[in-house]
Amino acid sequence: MSEVKKTSWLESLSVYKDIRMLRILLLGSISGFPWVLIASSLSLWLKEEGLSRSTIGWAGLIFAVYAFNYLWAPIIDRIQIPFLTKKLGHRRGWIVLMQIIILISLLIWSAINPTQNLALLISVGLVIAIASATQDITVDALRIEQINENEGKSMAAGAAMAVVGWWTGYKLGGVVALFSAEFLENLGIVNYWQTTFLILGALIIFMNIGLMFVHEPIETDRQDKQKETDKLIEEKLGSSNAITNFIAYLTGTIGGPIISFFKKNGIAIAAGILGFVFLFKIGEAFMGRMSIVFYKEVGFSKGQIAIYSKGLGWITTVVFTLIGGIMAMRAGTIKTMFFAGGLMAITNLLFAVLAWTGKSEILFAIAVIADDITAAFATVAFVAFISLLVDRTYTATQYALLASIGTAGRTTLASSSGALVDWLNGDWGTFFVLTTIMVIPSLICLWLIKDKIKIGAK
Repeated sequence: MSEVKKTSWLESLSVYKDIRMLRILLLGSISGFPWVLIASSLSLWLKEEGLSRSTIGWAGLIFAVYAFNYLWAPIIDRIQIPFLTKKLGHRRGWIVLMQIIILISLLIWSAINPTQNLALLISVGLVIAIASATQDITVDALRIEQINENEGKSMAAGAAMAVVGWWTGYKLGGVVALFSAEFLENLGIVNYWQTTFLILGALIIFMNIGLMFVHEPIETDRQDKQKETDKLIEEKLGSSNAITNFIAYLTGTIGGPIISFFKKNGIAIAAGILGFVFLFKIGEAFMGRMSIVFYKEVGFSKGQIAIYSKGLGWITTVVFTLIGGIMAMRAGTIKTMFFAGGLMAITNLLFAVLAWTGKSEILFAIAVIADDITAAFATVAFVAFISLLVDRTYTATQYALLASIGTAGRTTLASSSGALVDWLNGDWGTFFVLTTIMVIPSLICLWLIKDKIKIGAK
């Protein structure tokens, strides 16, 4: 692992003035916005319709698709969308297609009664999750391709801007969703959540207009290298015909990215990296899945949640993500992840204190700010880390694979978060203590491999 060359804080900050950072900011916003729909909005919608914590938690299984999007990531790297690819480019064509699917899904949600059509509601939520997970594959690839492989500092800054963008899409989108729902509810509109989804659909249209200003690199040798891999596989098969060509294509598409990753790092270190990626944010995911339900049960209104958790949280996240990016540039991603992991464990305890003491706006604000600071450092370091690990020949596939493994722990295991709270008889304090303990295994795993990871940080 190479060391980061020391620079002044002003020199580090100057990286953010690059126009590419603004493009990455928008891409991050596009990626984060769907989580407003299937996380905050859906959870609170179901809560206000009287569904149980367990039901809300298990509904979160739709997030599991993020853990498996690497399975179709090779398609994103290779397959072109008719008409859209020609007009918009390979990456942007895929993004626009997924945005259209999400928009149609919101129109369907706007006509659904949750208590009468719970299965349909969750099914549409699953469609949104699949479209969002697919979109993330190409968004991350396009983000990484904005920056050259030898620009380590710019990659760290790009990771920071991507995280800022993601939280902007998620937090400010959440502000719009919560305030819109509360405003419409106060007007006496019965189906206020359904109407809110129409408002959120309008935001998607504006995001796609902005996407047209994001540059997509034209010159790339990605396809040539992929074809070289296919040819090598054909030679190994010993013949060239329609069947062997198809086998070579399929093997190169699916196996090439995996082989490349293990060849670069070695089996033991590669396995260690995958173990760390899987474990790193499990505790945060358990807490995050139930957080808005917890806020509601403590007694906070939608407006208060919007102000403290979304509005104030967004400001905090933006500031400390940029600081986290600078820290990653100066200290390196590994040290930043250790720092963030320690903070993650400590800040989860603040929510335990809030649970034990009862409703307090001051303590709520402190807990949310601390959590957002932690999330900012953790996410920017994590994104920079896996961005530096990917092979540009398989950008979308390898990033999706690493991100999916991280998501697997957070989505599949965290879906039991509501059931865990119910098992604890609603003891939120103990629940948050357990989320603190969940952080420790990932830090142990990272410690064991930290000196052997092959990443550049120029």
